[in-house]
Amino acid sequence: MSHSNYRRKYSLVASKQMVGIFISVWVKQELQSKCRVSNVKVCSVACGIMGYLGNKGSVAVSMLIESTSFCFVVAHLASGEKKGDEGRRNHQVSEIFKRTCFPKTPKDHYPHPSTILGHDQIFWFGDLNYRLYLQGSLARRLIVRQDWKALQQFDQLRMEREAGVFEGWKEGNIEFPPTYKYSWSNCNRYSGNFPSRSGEKKRTPAW
Repeated sequence: MSHSNYRRKYSLVASKQMVGIFISVWVKQELQSKCRVSNVKVCSVACGIMGYLGNKGSVAVSMLIESTSFCFVVAHLASGEKKGDEGRRNHQVSEIFKRTCFPKTPKDHYPHPSTILGHDQIFWFGDLNYRLYLQGSLARRLIVRQDWKALQQFDQLRMEREAGVFEGWKEGNIEFPPTYKYSWSNCNRYSGNFPSRSGEKKRTPAW
């Protein structure tokens, strides 16, 4: 779809950027002509270096379509494959839930939720940086076999969810190869396949 056609069919509701984290929410003009879109609010939470810089954290948009509340969250969490790095990511998730706030205003048309979990429909996207508890060579073999089910048994996010992080949330079916981390010089292979030749760090693929 060309940019001009896109702008004719969709209207920008809100956008927000914090360093490299960006969100934009668009609504079909057809829907907007039939349903009231209101109470649009944005919020950013910085929880990077020292817990307050914007290199890690989230940006979020809250809105109503008629009387149904929607919240869209984009997050970039702490990186790292070392033992304990998942704890840093879990802590940042907790901070995002705790510090994201959508204050009420006199212009609100309906009672509006002030927190993420207060919304009727919530969507969370982004680079969450959870890894696979698996040796890189074995992960690559399972990828070649396209055995996504076996890979998911070692998925860190899945395990952390079972332990209580994102409790009650649902993730879509994963029927595609891990998207982390492709080589900067060749998007058809994972980073570090030829570390001595390219100087790339060898990373275990992950979602």
